[in-house]
Amino acid sequence: MTFAHLSLLLLLFLNLFCAAYAKKLAGFQMQDNHQPRELLAHASGKAARANAAQQNGHEIFAPYAAAIILASASPAAPAVVNGWAALFLLSRVVYIWCYVQDKATARSLVWGLGLICIIALFIVAG
Repeated sequence: MTFAHLSLLLLLFLNLFCAAYAKKLAGFQMQDNHQPRELLAHASGKAARANAAQQNGHEIFAPYAAAIILASASPAAPAVVNGWAALFLLSRVVYIWCYVQDKATARSLVWGLGLICIIALFIVAG
């Protein structure tokens, strides 16, 4: 398994971290587990932004996974694929931080960097 393959699992864990952090900030209690989306639908501030970062992480997962699979199956050098995967994951960590801290412009720029990583993976896939 390459780092690029592992990055898919790491991205999943980043999304789970956002969900857990959002619930913590929103004051999640065990009784909220009956309808956890209800709690987050009414969240505000950092809790709402952490939840939005989680949702964006799920939205970006499919294109990223497709890019990783295609690039890994191509004759592209694994080091190149792993490099783009590492940069993408780093961009996601910074994106989440920017989102939670309400740094909207920086968040959008970092999101763009993540998109460039995905496009680059499709390009190296040939």
